[in-house]
Amino acid sequence: MTRKQKKNLIRIIAASILMVGFMFVPVSGIYRLLLFLVPYFVIGYDILIKAAKGIKNLQPFDECFLMAVATIGAIIVAVIENGDYIEAIAVMLFYQVGEWFQSYAVGKSRRNISELMDIRPDYANIEVDGKIEKVDPEEVETGSVIIVQPGEKIPIDGIIMEGSSSLNTSALTGESLPRDVKEGDEVISGCINMSGVLRLKTTKQFEDSTVSKILDLVENASSRKSQSENFISKFARVYTPAVVFSAIALAVFPPFIMMLSGGSAEWGTWIYRALTFLVISCPCALVISIPLSFFAGIGGASREGVLVKGSNCLEMLSKAKTVVFDKTGTLTKGVFEVTAVHPDVVDEKTLLHLAAHVEHYSKHPIAASLKAAYPDEADDCNIKDVEETAGHGVKAVVNGDTICVGNAKMMKAAGADISECSSCIRHKHSGTTVHISRNGEYLGHIVISDVIKPDSEKAISELKKSGVKKTVILTGDSKRAAENTAEKLSIDEVYSELLPADKVQKLEKIISEPGSGVTAFVGDGINDAPVLSRADVGIAMGAMGSDAAIEAADIVLMDDNPLKISKAIRISRKCLRIVNQNIWFSIGIKLLCLMLGAIGLANMWIAIFADVGVMVIAVLNAIRALFVKKV
Repeated sequence: MTRKQKKNLIRIIAASILMVGFMFVPVSGIYRLLLFLVPYFVIGYDILIKAAKGIKNLQPFDECFLMAVATIGAIIVAVIENGDYIEAIAVMLFYQVGEWFQSYAVGKSRRNISELMDIRPDYANIEVDGKIEKVDPEEVETGSVIIVQPGEKIPIDGIIMEGSSSLNTSALTGESLPRDVKEGDEVISGCINMSGVLRLKTTKQFEDSTVSKILDLVENASSRKSQSENFISKFARVYTPAVVFSAIALAVFPPFIMMLSGGSAEWGTWIYRALTFLVISCPCALVISIPLSFFAGIGGASREGVLVKGSNCLEMLSKAKTVVFDKTGTLTKGVFEVTAVHPDVVDEKTLLHLAAHVEHYSKHPIAASLKAAYPDEADDCNIKDVEETAGHGVKAVVNGDTICVGNAKMMKAAGADISECSSCIRHKHSGTTVHISRNGEYLGHIVISDVIKPDSEKAISELKKSGVKKTVILTGDSKRAAENTAEKLSIDEVYSELLPADKVQKLEKIISEPGSGVTAFVGDGINDAPVLSRADVGIAMGAMGSDAAIEAADIVLMDDNPLKISKAIRISRKCLRIVNQNIWFSIGIKLLCLMLGAIGLANMWIAIFADVGVMVIAVLNAIRALFVKKV
């Protein structure tokens, strides 16, 4: 609880004790008025000051003005009719109780955002003349070597040059399990080093690093308002002056008409009804709870590793009916691995052994995949006369035998006849096929392909459970690889071999189809930026995604886990349900009580419930948007 919240709570308690205590003091007339003005000013002095400033600035129509007019009017009516001052104090008191609840709820939301802000590093360690010096992360240039000790935050994105450790990534991804890293791994800023000392070579400047971009996204999220928030802002601008003039009309016209018709004017009764009308009409519940609901929803999502750039994005995501995916790096790992080994003459180990030896000196991604599949290739084999032919493969002499590793063109040049693989056809293996021959004899082939992420299949299933009607893949990959991935993941439609411009055209066609509804696109690469911008909702992979994709997206998944997409949709829908509940509940109760107040069936106590009670209930309901762990 902040100091201001404690101070206001003390005021509320003090005013309550004074009000109740003075009820038993046996005084009347001017002395009773002066007595009750003490708790009134204790609890309402700041509201009166704000109302006076509003009038001075020619912007009087807000809730402080309504409270001031209603309570001062109630005191005047009590003086004229020798009534009770408790109603006026109670209106101000319960209004302050509602404000305190609202302040506490906003504070709780801000604390959740502040926890995310704690990922900002205070310093970076650089080594100067054998000594470690702490410097501002903004002063570290790209390509510098920094040292991260156990317990410290990684200040800037980089690659591990030396050391191994476990990283706590919970502040970024919401994932509680630590991530093990070693030499050669890429690491992102904001993670906490839990064990070993790491030497990193920075790959970005601080302003371009992950932690800076996250903080920038969260800090600017509130500037992009949803349709609901814009509606409430416009509604309040029209509604507040309308009810003020309605209250004036209620106080003046009925008694004036009664006086003209020869009856008793009963000014006090109608002024009291007008004051009650004013208290009931205060739009606090709507003005406070709707932005608070979105603020809490964005805060709750950020704790789960889902960064939302604004409440408009959250509102749009809740309506998503079609989700379109890029394939490589989004549904798949984007890293090539050996997925099948089909020997024809030799065994699997020998086939991998020969392929890894021939590719030993190559820097091609396919060579890296073969060497990773057979890590023991550095033995006593004699490798010489290595010859790499672009677009064909690699040839080398291994222990006196000429080994060719490459595509069908290389096999034809080596005189090796490729045999059709029934296993590939049966299991629908897709990817790059690497053939191997020895002295012109075909030995078999190895399939290298991009590997589907472990959670991709479940992610598609969860999306359909969440109410998404259609899933689509748009990829530049080959038709066979794309269709194979789509079949494994039960994707409804797939479009392959697309250039970035083709992706935009296909997405526009999907959006224009009847029944497609709000369309979200999920991607990670530079080539996905135009599509992310064109989609109704752009969702980017934040951990390994390109800066261009993150910049163009509306929502960023910090751990690249596609399962988070369905969670983000559920969070957005929960938030929107709360917003709609608060809108209908607040307006419904207001209208009912306004009608009852106008005809004299609602007194000031009902007015207090209609104003403060509804606001407290709406604020407490809005806080529920924070709790998304089990959504």
